[in-house]
Order: sequence, then structure tokens, then C-alpha cells
Amino acid sequence: MIIMAEHAGFCFGVKRAVDAISDALKDNPEVWTIGLPIHNPQEVSRLEAMGLRVAGNDSEIPSGAKVLIRAHGEPLEVIERLRARGVDVEDMTCPFVRKAQEKAAMLSQEGYHVVLLGDKNHPEIKGILGHVSDKDSAQVIADENEASCVNFHAKTALISQTTQREERLERIAGILTGKSSELRVCNTICKATAQRQEAVRELVRNNHVDGVVLIGGKSSANTGKLRDILESEGVNVLWVEDEKETEANSGWLSGKNALGIAAGASTPEWLIDRVKERISLIFARRQDRKA
Repeated sequence: MIIMAEHAGFCFGVKRAVDAISDALKDNPEVWTIGLPIHNPQEVSRLEAMGLRVAGNDSEIPSGAKVLIRAHGEPLEVIERLRARGVDVEDMTCPFVRKAQEKAAMLSQEGYHVVLLGDKNHPEIKGILGHVSDKDSAQVIADENEASCVNFHAKTALISQTTQREERLERIAGILTGKSSELRVCNTICKATAQRQEAVRELVRNNHVDGVVLIGGKSSANTGKLRDILESEGVNVLWVEDEKETEANSGWLSGKNALGIAAGASTPEWLIDRVKERISLIFARRQDRKA
């Protein structure tokens, strides 16, 4: 038996960006993004076959080219440099990421020391930092230990990467309360992220599953958070990117009768369907051997 999490696969922001790339490729022989448009190698390969070109930085994009700003967003200075070179820029920054960018810019201008909860190497965090006017007034922390090392500031604002867990945001807000005379907490966690996190909890709490197959790119931050939640619930998790990896781990499915399936917000529906079909085939082969 296969039980799907209620919310799985593309979130609004990712679907919006992928659809925009597909639409743009109907009118352009090639379309550029800076960095991977989403953290799913199979979907990126599909788009590259259609004409997507992925640049390492904005200087690699030819003048006059068509570029889509991915859902993660980019620093303002990058967008300004592109437009100055005559690049046709279409900004597809996720609305939730845009909200975090705007909050960071506003609070920095109002004199707050901005603390960003997230991965300092993630493009979303780099994009948010790129909207802060005074870079010295902002810092990035990854966890509670780093929060405890934040210096005292009269005014502090806490902003979260959209894929963080709400429980962690709450714990870090508690730590920073004692490190500022005034603390403003901005819950910029994406609604879709929160939905998917709650969906995996309900999947294992409301069903007697023997394990969960988690589908998503290994570099996907939001999929990694789902893995953390499942493991904290004491569930045996198999994280796969595609149906081939599922087949390679078919032994993991041995002895499992009720199987949960979850997927990150950057996992396309077509890939989820392929993994589900492969699992069904593996189960069918097992039944044939028993017969």
C-alpha cells in the first residue's frame, strides 16, 4: 500500500518560475538563469534540452540575452548590472522570498541589526543580503549555537530563509530576546514549506507506515528539512532523486507493506509519478515471487 503526503511536489513559486522558463523558450531559442533555476537535476536537464542555459554568474550572460531571475532571487546589484548591459530581465523571484528581501531592506534602513536564519551559502540568503543597504548591519546564523554568539544590539530583527522549520525560528527568537532591547521577528517561512512539513508529520502520525520514500534533489534545502522531520519522528527514510535510484534501493522496500511517499517543493509531478510507478512494479514483482 502506498500513501501519499497531502502536500508534495512543486510549490507555487517553483511552478511559477518553471512555467515562465517553458513559456519563454517558446519565443526564444535559449533562455538564461544565474545558477540552477531549481534544486532538481532531472527537471533542470529537461529544461536544458529545451534551450535553458545556466550561467555561473551574471558576467557569463551575453548582452541582449533573455534571463529569468529564479525563484531564489538575486541581489539588486546583479539585476542592475544585467539591465545596464541590455539584458532582457524577467524577475520570477518567489513572492515569499520577495517578502523576506523587502523586510530585510526596510528593517536595515530603520536601524535594525538584521539576523538571517539560514544557510549562508544558499542563493536565497545571498539574494536577501543583497537587498540590505548596509552589509555590516546584517549577519547569517544557521542554528541555536550561532544564535547564542550574536552580540547585543539595541534593535534586532530576525528574518528566516523561507525553507526553515518554524520550531527552530521560535527557539532562536527566544535566544535573541535576551540579546536586544527591541526584537522584531518576521516569520518569512513559506506557507507551502510549512504545509509540506506538516503533511509529512501527519503522514506518519495518522498512518502506520513502515517507511517513507522522500523524493527530491539532494541539494534541495526544503527536501532536506523534510528528511530531518521524518527522522525526528523515528521513521525509516529513503531519500531518492528518481525512479532509477528507487530501483537501485529496492532491497530497502523488502518487508515493507505500508509505504509513505513525500516530495520536496522543487520536485516535479512527473518525477513523483515515475517513482510511484516503479515502487508499484517492485511490489508487484515481490507478490509474483510469493505466488
